[in-house]
Amino acid sequence: MSAGEEPPASGPARGKTPRRPRPTGLRKRSLHLDSRGRARMVDVGGKAATRRRAVARGRVRMGRAAFDALAAGRLSKGDALAVARLAGILAAKKTPEIVPLAHPIGLESIAVECRLEAKSREVVVTATVSTSARTGVEMEALTAVAGACLALYDMAKSLDRAIEIREIVLLEKTGGRSGPYRRG
Repeated sequence: MSAGEEPPASGPARGKTPRRPRPTGLRKRSLHLDSRGRARMVDVGGKAATRRRAVARGRVRMGRAAFDALAAGRLSKGDALAVARLAGILAAKKTPEIVPLAHPIGLESIAVECRLEAKSREVVVTATVSTSARTGVEMEALTAVAGACLALYDMAKSLDRAIEIREIVLLEKTGGRSGPYRRG
């Protein structure tokens, strides 16, 4: 072993899970880690159900030919905007199957909008999700946007393999103990 190298780490004792260092963050204790640093789903059983709403946005940028075909409704796979809206709704419903620590919650409303911006050749996808529950719907809104954006890529990829999915962000959320959030 040369200078500056650390000795190899010894493995955990048979049948024991190695202890991991706790990640540093904004809280002293991460809600998604147990006392041994292992991932777990947060217990929301003691929280009151409140009205929750989240809005997320993403952008899909494409070349001129693909954007023009999309805008004119001439893509070979059909109505891409309708497919994207449905894909976003389905993605929101499937969030706990995609995001391992997301709680399965009853969603009361999911709206996915796709707005064409000709100057930038972008489709701006916005998802609004709401419920009355013990946990928020930010992940459902973000997952809805991601699903819709992926569907748009799939629908137009035969005309443009360089399509970019960009800037998937949470715009706002309301409800819950942490209070409202609005992107600056």
